[in-house]
Amino acid sequence: MIILIILGLLLALVGLAGCILPLIPGPPLSFLALIILSYAKDWQPFSLTFLIIVAGLMIVVTILDYVVPAVGAKRYGASKLGVGGSIIGMLGGLFFFPPWGMLGGAIAGALVGELVAGGQGKQALRAGWGVLVGNMVVTGLKLAFSGSMLFLYLRAVF
Repeated sequence: MIILIILGLLLALVGLAGCILPLIPGPPLSFLALIILSYAKDWQPFSLTFLIIVAGLMIVVTILDYVVPAVGAKRYGASKLGVGGSIIGMLGGLFFFPPWGMLGGAIAGALVGELVAGGQGKQALRAGWGVLVGNMVVTGLKLAFSGSMLFLYLRAVF
């Protein structure tokens, strides 16, 4: 039981770090920590209904992690090529220049997409700024989720 509680705590802490480091799936690891704690304590700390609701929130936050940067680009006036470029850049950056390539790739992809679409430099920079704002918003959401999971974990342990 003690080993599972320590493992869960480590997962919750790594999950919090994963909100900033793109290769580590922060919210899923934070949720897994709650599952491990529940198992270690005979399913007493959290109800099944609570765990299902938190699982749903975790899925939503994880999906938003990939959607919000493109929405940010669109909100700041990116064309379809700019939005598509940000998605392609994010995925390319994730694979070729981890961990920070995801952010840099998304911004570069939005810039290139806008320039290919015929946008001027100012419009391309605006689209890149939108990607950055979107990334900052989703990072805040992930930190709020994983921070809450860590708080609930510690409260249930002590």
